[in-house]
Amino acid sequence: MARGDDWSQLEVEACVADYLAMLTLELNGQRYSKTGRANGLMQKLDGRNRPSIEFKHCNISAVMLALGYPYIAGYKPRGNYQGMLLDIVEAQVQLRPDLQDAAQAAVLRPATVVAVANGGAVWVPLPRPPRVRETPASYAPRFSPARRDYLAQEARNRSLGRAGELFVLELEARRLHAAGKKVLSERVEHVAATQGDGLGFDVLSFEEDGCERLIEVKTTSFGELTPFYVSRNELARSQADAGRYQLYRVFGFRDRPRLFSVPGAIEDSCQLEATTYLARVGN
Repeated sequence: MARGDDWSQLEVEACVADYLAMLTLELNGQRYSKTGRANGLMQKLDGRNRPSIEFKHCNISAVMLALGYPYIAGYKPRGNYQGMLLDIVEAQVQLRPDLQDAAQAAVLRPATVVAVANGGAVWVPLPRPPRVRETPASYAPRFSPARRDYLAQEARNRSLGRAGELFVLELEARRLHAAGKKVLSERVEHVAATQGDGLGFDVLSFEEDGCERLIEVKTTSFGELTPFYVSRNELARSQADAGRYQLYRVFGFRDRPRLFSVPGAIEDSCQLEATTYLARVGN
């Protein structure tokens, strides 16, 4: 029979345990069947249908991001989760050293350069997540041992960042060459490598009319809604050169690289949250 919206603690615990098991398998590169796992979970949760379970999995994805973990591909994060869900995820994550090991290995794994097979096939529209009010706990300070910095560690993975930049470099050269702009295609430059990383962007490319396109590349192996880190210098450059600036978000890099573009000033399209401060002793 149909069930109400209120999930019991036992139901949430079962759903979270199943999610964490799937995430561990995914981070380790091991295959599993989402359909098979969902059918098994439905047998444990009498009366819960698959859409309700998948919605709960999407809630768990939002909690995992709040704790600094990647989320399962295919279960896009959805906010407005119940406070009990956050508590249960925190408790179970602490009891899963295999998950922690898998996440650590995944974010530190070296990356190799990937060739662009079909330039047009890699582009997706700029994601527009549902603008719902997040659970206050996801924004309030929460001093929990379950919190990790896995996403920050991946952002510091230099081989992954470089591989993503070279992917975009080839993509831009191909775009211009296909448009009949061979000379411009040959001028596309990986400025982060040739001039240094203090320019506030990584790749100098061009529009078809010859105007410059300043591209900052942010690469992740995880899903398209994985948050990324930007520096104050990058924010300033995107504001100063909003008409020429584009942030390319490359995601799913190790499996099937795709990307979307965030044009103009970053703060106009993204929610920004301060995470660290440069501190000096004294006032």
